[in-house]
Amino acid sequence: MSSWLQYIRSIPTHMDYDGQGRAEKLSRVIITLFGVVGLIWGYVIQQFSQTIYILGAGFVMAALVTVPPWPMYRRKPLDWQKPQAEVNTKLKKKK
Repeated sequence: MSSWLQYIRSIPTHMDYDGQGRAEKLSRVIITLFGVVGLIWGYVIQQFSQTIYILGAGFVMAALVTVPPWPMYRRKPLDWQKPQAEVNTKLKKKK
């Protein structure tokens, strides 16, 4: 049982800022593309329900592609600064 927990905890759950932007753009493109195709197909066969089904499929596909933190969204991690000592912050407050 503990090996399963270790495996689940080893799965990365973060995405960097550049990856977040890339995922947002990709989701917008996928949903827009499916919406346009669905609208055209629904107009051709005169069934609005087909438009909604195609748009729903695009939403599901966009969610599967952009919500999980795939490795393509973790390519540029941020280099965080090390925390400073509290002495420096106390001196700044006095000034």
